[in-house]
Amino acid sequence: MPTPPRPPLNPSPPARPGRRPGVSETRESILAAARRQFAEGGFAKTSVRGVAKEAGVDPGLVRHYFGSKEDLLREVISIPVDASALIRQIVEGPRDAAGSVLAAAIAGILADDEKSAVITALVRTAATEPEGARMVRDAVSRTVITPLAMALQSDQAELRGALTASQTIGFFVAHRIVRLEPLQGLDRQTVVALLGPTLQRYLTGPLP
Repeated sequence: MPTPPRPPLNPSPPARPGRRPGVSETRESILAAARRQFAEGGFAKTSVRGVAKEAGVDPGLVRHYFGSKEDLLREVISIPVDASALIRQIVEGPRDAAGSVLAAAIAGILADDEKSAVITALVRTAATEPEGARMVRDAVSRTVITPLAMALQSDQAELRGALTASQTIGFFVAHRIVRLEPLQGLDRQTVVALLGPTLQRYLTGPLP
C-alpha cells in the first residue's frame, strides 16, 4: 500500500478573497488623503502623520513613497491637465477661439471634484508658504499659461501669461475657496461664455 504524501512543513495560508492592495493602490490612497488635507487645511495644517492615518498606512510608508511633506505636496499639486495636449489643441485651432478652449478646460476642472481639490490645495498653499507660491508659478504660469502665450506667438508673452493666470486663479479662488454663491450654480457652458472673452483678450488682444 503506497505511503500517503506528507503535508508541507510550512503550508501557505489560504488566499484571502478579493485582490490584495498593491503599490499603486497604496500610493493612490496616500495621494487622495494628501490631496484632501492640503485642499482643506493648506500646507501648515497638513502633516505626514495625519495623511498616513487617513490613508490607513504607517507614516514611514508615506515617507518611503514620497519623502518629505514638501515632496508629497509637489506630487499632489501638479496641474491636473495634460499641458502639452492642451497647448497643442489651442494652437492648432482658430486663434480667436483660444480663450474659449482654455475656459472650457477650466470649467472641466471645476466640474471634477478631484481635480478641483488639486487646484484648491495649490492655491491655499501659495497663500501661506513661499515654496508653495513658487510651485504655483511653476505649475500654472511656466507650465501652461506662458508657454501657451508664446506658442500663440503673442507679444509680451510673460505679461500675457501673468494676466491670464491671474484671471484663472482668481476664478478658482472665488468658486472653490470663497464659494461666491452666484458662481456655484453656473453650468460649464456659462463659465466658458463668461471667461472665454477675457482670457482671449489677455492671450491675443492688444495691450496698453
